[in-house]
Amino acid sequence: MSTRLRKIGREVISFGLTALVLLAARSSLADHYTVPTGSMEYTLMPGDRIVVDKLNYGFRFPFTDWELTDGTPVKRGEVVVFDSPEEDVRLVKRIVAIGGDTIVIHNGHVFITGKSMVSPGNPVEEIYDNRVVRLNLIYGGGPELGPMRVPEGYLLAIGDARGNSRDGRLFGLIRESKVYGRAISVYYRRGEGLVWKGL
Repeated sequence: MSTRLRKIGREVISFGLTALVLLAARSSLADHYTVPTGSMEYTLMPGDRIVVDKLNYGFRFPFTDWELTDGTPVKRGEVVVFDSPEEDVRLVKRIVAIGGDTIVIHNGHVFITGKSMVSPGNPVEEIYDNRVVRLNLIYGGGPELGPMRVPEGYLLAIGDARGNSRDGRLFGLIRESKVYGRAISVYYRRGEGLVWKGL
């Protein structure tokens, strides 16, 4: 084999290994997504590009769902990425209830174990721990829900545009183990360009 062919072969192998490492990192460590719809307005707008931390909830073997390490539990108010139980698409929604919660959703507002998540004095905001969420209620509140107790290991994921979101009120609860990662920031928004808007 000529020296030139050996050099080309080494470059092809090197490129292939580099691509494989990058794809594995994207599969298991961090990734980015483009938001396709307005179901998460005003937190996420259509066309937003977001960074997703795939290590937050545990390390998975690349290209599989096999969990190798435990991560932190999913918390109320976090924006997460998971596969739709209804179709072959990946969804970005907010977790509003975790295992052990009793939830009611009325007029688009969330009540956890009888406590309203609505911000005092501002009916279009909800507060989850220290996270303030601005809702889009232009389309109404969407489907009502509850009271319903969420079993341990399950989550309720819904959109911030409560009347414009197909979410857990329709397709049901999701297993916590099926959450791929936590959306941590918007890094690009139409009309603004590169940004860093933490979620």
